[in-house]
Amino acid sequence: MLTFIARRLVSGIVLLVVVTSATFFLAHLAVGDPTAGLLGNNATPAQQDALRAKIGYDDPLLTQFGSWFSHAVTGDFGTSWRNFQPVADQIALRVPVTLSVVVFATLLAAVLGLAVGVACGLRPGGLLDRGLKLASVVLFALPGFWVSLVLVTWFAIQLKWFPAIGYVSPDRSVGDWLRSITLPSVSLALGAIVMVAEQLRNGFLQVANQDFVRTLRARGLSHRRVTVHVLRNASPAALTVLALMFVGLLGGAIVVEIVFNLPGIGSLTQSASQIGDIPILLGLTAVTVVFVVVVNFLLDLVLGWVNPKVRER
Repeated sequence: MLTFIARRLVSGIVLLVVVTSATFFLAHLAVGDPTAGLLGNNATPAQQDALRAKIGYDDPLLTQFGSWFSHAVTGDFGTSWRNFQPVADQIALRVPVTLSVVVFATLLAAVLGLAVGVACGLRPGGLLDRGLKLASVVLFALPGFWVSLVLVTWFAIQLKWFPAIGYVSPDRSVGDWLRSITLPSVSLALGAIVMVAEQLRNGFLQVANQDFVRTLRARGLSHRRVTVHVLRNASPAALTVLALMFVGLLGGAIVVEIVFNLPGIGSLTQSASQIGDIPILLGLTAVTVVFVVVVNFLLDLVLGWVNPKVRER
């Protein structure tokens, strides 16, 4: 088990180094000279030269990378080129907002996807099973921003159950915090619920038709115990999809945070991209990759516990 954990940690560290390094060079190639975006079109050449010197953009690219990387490994992502505030501090203020929405959406996908997937697996071809197939077609055909706007129109503007925009910190009011993240989380979770439910339903049916399940029934095990055995063997694929959904939801948070005016890392990514604030983009990339590595590591641990054969890979 320790070897299994060590391999996963090493692969996660390698992924973090490769992705952040590639992002550094690709961002510099894509942005080019950032002074125009930072100062505006009316900036004089002297002002641009002064800003380049201030942010170290005149240094050779490898020198810039070495300086950034040596500080990044200690958690220091430098300062923003827009407001010259520490990047780590700005990201730390916004991470709780995005994580609140994404974690809540993931929990909704896990709980509802599990319930719907098992129900469809127990009664394939039933009304709920047919409804799941229809929902998978409809939800994946609709743009995410349109779904968000519909939720705002119905539940915020007409019914007034939830706020249309804005975020409330849980240290101010837990109830208002839950209300402020409910619609964004539901908007993110709808597609994930369908994917998890479909994966679990298909895996459930596949396992239920195997010989060992018929043997369990022949030995007189109750329907509930047989269902638990089937669910445990069908869950790894659904857990993998759920972990991938978490990563996908981090990316989808950009659209949701814009629609609901949430001060998360999605809106920060958009604003930094528009003006070419590379330190912010690099810090966000590093933090996102850390989330991905941690989620995948936890997934591997869970899969290793559910299915010991995974540890041998």
